[in-house]
Amino acid sequence: MRVVMLSWEYPPKIVGGISRHLFDLAHALVDQGVEVHVVTCEHPGAAAEAVEDGVHVYRVTPSGPGNDFIHWVQLLNDSMYARVDTLIQSWLSDPQLKEIPTIIHAHDWLAHFCGAAIKHKYCLPLIATIHATERGRNNGINGPTQEYINSIEWQLQSEAWRVIVCTDFMKRECESALGTPWDKMDVIYNGVDPAKFSLPNFGNSEKVAFRAKFAAPDEKIIFFVGRMVREKGVQVLIEALPKIRWGYHDAKLLIVGGGHRDHLVNLASYLGMEKHVYFAGFVPDDELMQIYHVIDIACFPSLYEPFGIVALEGMAARVPVVVSDAGGLPEVVENRVTGLTTYAGNPGSLADGILEILHNPELGQILVENAAEKVQTVFNWAIIAAQTIAVYERTWAEFLDSDWRRSSVAQTTKSPKLRKSSAIEGA
Repeated sequence: MRVVMLSWEYPPKIVGGISRHLFDLAHALVDQGVEVHVVTCEHPGAAAEAVEDGVHVYRVTPSGPGNDFIHWVQLLNDSMYARVDTLIQSWLSDPQLKEIPTIIHAHDWLAHFCGAAIKHKYCLPLIATIHATERGRNNGINGPTQEYINSIEWQLQSEAWRVIVCTDFMKRECESALGTPWDKMDVIYNGVDPAKFSLPNFGNSEKVAFRAKFAAPDEKIIFFVGRMVREKGVQVLIEALPKIRWGYHDAKLLIVGGGHRDHLVNLASYLGMEKHVYFAGFVPDDELMQIYHVIDIACFPSLYEPFGIVALEGMAARVPVVVSDAGGLPEVVENRVTGLTTYAGNPGSLADGILEILHNPELGQILVENAAEKVQTVFNWAIIAAQTIAVYERTWAEFLDSDWRRSSVAQTTKSPKLRKSSAIEGA
């Protein structure tokens, strides 16, 4: 089995959760014998083409600067299409490579244009993973840009043979926002690799020195990582801080993430909390792993969250996790079993959840142990890769038996008598 993954982000280019999801999924698929080709956007310092731990990665340059973001996405897709087209042509010229079953797998609307064009040129089945919807991110469709993106999301799910979503919440959202048929969707959770949180060379003395960068020794660190956008709810966490400090004086917020944050700095100052909030900005992954070793609580108070991979990372890092009940988060964090869930958009509820962990460390430890077990048994990349392969295999079997494939073969051979097709149609 061969899969061509299409995404606008892939490490080291990290904008949101797609990048990390795709990286771990690609490597887990390779471990189970799938030939994986990732076609994505260029990034400074990253090789244009490389085989990275068995994953074939192609980083392309958009064909122009673009007039706006949507135009830039279209130009990126032009370059992605050209690279995939060249790849497939090279496979078609080799009798053995030609026979390998090939799936196109597009991640979100930003890869739709390339995915749909390749699907139709070569008669190959397209799988789509929809990580979020424009309607969900913005609590509705407001204006022509959002309307356009929503229309591309609809086209993507319509073109796809199967649609993969990360939670039952997202399955319901795709049905309501995009009209995706219920029986066309497969729910496959995101995963996390607990091994990356193991830092054997990060000893106690190093931890003490590193922790001192963010908080005093007697302060408890409440941690948030994510984009500085409304949907991630960091403003709710800052609004909760006065109540948290009233109930537990030695509490400090550590906020990590890139993007515009002046409004959040101003909010902390307005509440008189500026001395108790540390904005670290964007940090590289190696430093982020160290942060997880020195914090006391990981908090993710999202207002909209299809899954919540950061909550999963907190669970894997063996840190008590407090989240909102928005979107798919309750499917990731089971309340009072693997973490605490609070009411979305409610600073008082969020403060109560955090204070319960601060005042009851025994409960926190029970949640940590339960969460670590669930990471191994449910949110495990080997399990997720096997589930994804099952979707690929089902899709390929249905494709081989489809009128669309038979019609393509007939057109290719220009004969009323059908032959057994090659894996890549149109050869």
